[in-house]
Amino acid sequence: MDVASLHSRSVAEWVRRLETVDDRWDQPTPCGAWNVRALVNHVVAEDLWTVPMMEGATIEEVGDRFEGDVLGDDPVATGRAAAEAAAAVTAQALAERRIAHLSFGDTPAEEYAYQLAADHVIHGWDLAVATGGDPEMDPDLVEALAVWFAEREELYRSSGVIGERPDDGGEGTATGDDAQGRLLRAFGREPGWCPPLEP
Repeated sequence: MDVASLHSRSVAEWVRRLETVDDRWDQPTPCGAWNVRALVNHVVAEDLWTVPMMEGATIEEVGDRFEGDVLGDDPVATGRAAAEAAAAVTAQALAERRIAHLSFGDTPAEEYAYQLAADHVIHGWDLAVATGGDPEMDPDLVEALAVWFAEREELYRSSGVIGERPDDGGEGTATGDDAQGRLLRAFGREPGWCPPLEP
């Protein structure tokens, strides 16, 4: 799968899950201190960042404009609009082979798009399991990200971007050694995570 398709499909999967949140914004997620609203805010802010970054802006030029709560009164509509803009600018940046000026250095748009796709897919799973949605990832996205991430996992972990890899939970299921479970564990997720039971 080419990276343009990977990114656009990962964003579409994220939006599909976002549209099913309903009123579960305070639910806990696999991301530690983040509830559903904080998780969604993170991804939407990233989509908002994507536009100027893919257009060639620097971190300093973007500044703090996307800090804090970016969701407003209609998080789903805000998230959908941000995702559509991010997908459009990324497709253009990839076609033109642009460079993104990221915090760790100048980076080809292709590499940045892989990073963004991974965030949408993994956080899409986080959102699904937090809100009772469909936890099954698109297997084509899982396969493409697994190949890309294989050489980057330890770098991400040593940089503190992802948590420790959980133990293998068994064979042949989403909590075990299937492709989705392996990718989730690579990103520091427990594939069998579910929200804690209410008292």
